[in-house]
Amino acid sequence: MHLVIQGAEIETSDLKQLAKLSGAVGIERLAGTAFRLCNARPAAGIAELCASAKLDHGFVPEGRRLSDFKLLVMDMDSTLITMETIDELADMVGIKAEVAKITESAMRGEIEYDESLRRRLALLKGLDESALQRVYDERLRFSPGAETLLEKIRAAGIKTLLVSGGFTYMTDRLKTRVRLDYTHSNVLEISNGKLTGKVIGDIVNADMKRSSLLRVAAELGITRAQIAGVGDGANDLKFMAECGVSVAYRAKPVVREKTTYALNHSGLDAMLWLLSAEQN
Repeated sequence: MHLVIQGAEIETSDLKQLAKLSGAVGIERLAGTAFRLCNARPAAGIAELCASAKLDHGFVPEGRRLSDFKLLVMDMDSTLITMETIDELADMVGIKAEVAKITESAMRGEIEYDESLRRRLALLKGLDESALQRVYDERLRFSPGAETLLEKIRAAGIKTLLVSGGFTYMTDRLKTRVRLDYTHSNVLEISNGKLTGKVIGDIVNADMKRSSLLRVAAELGITRAQIAGVGDGANDLKFMAECGVSVAYRAKPVVREKTTYALNHSGLDAMLWLLSAEQN
């Protein structure tokens, strides 16, 4: 195993202490914000030191290659992109705080997702459809490193699936913009140019995200070990449980506790060093 250390600022003294704790036999620079501690082993104190130094860490098996993976599955809101789409829509009518409170509670797993979405959408009833385009044009930003991650993933021949409790208005545009292979999200009901406060068809919740992943995996003929996933909320846990490697990205504690790795300080491209023991 190798211990990969990533962060915005990595002190030499911290690397040396981590090498000592893990029994590593050498330190290699992977990139400006990433180092590999070779032949390391888990030990007490590593997680605590990394947390205090604002570093991300992960043990990566020797011999793991990016080419081992055939599918990358991603959440959208607060993962691929920085915003929560529904919160930004709510801001258009001055109720962002009220809606965001429900969003946060759902992401922590405190309330059932379907109910949270129904409550939030009901508050948006009557919102003009043009607000969707405004949010896309004015507020959508990719998470740090997202475009680099997708570029490398595509170059490696890995397929991409975006599963989201958000809306097709955003996922359809992102599919074209960053060349995603598959997307699955909620379809907003719109009547006379206004949001009705409802979705068409079943709500894309945790179970639907999981079933979408399993359907694509079956279509591609791949195994769990060939799937990597990344998300931030409680409703991502079921699909990430079907991934050989799962990453909690700037996520809630309930998510970090149940995934292979957690990225709390680095960009999404930091995932690349967790998916391969080789140079990317």
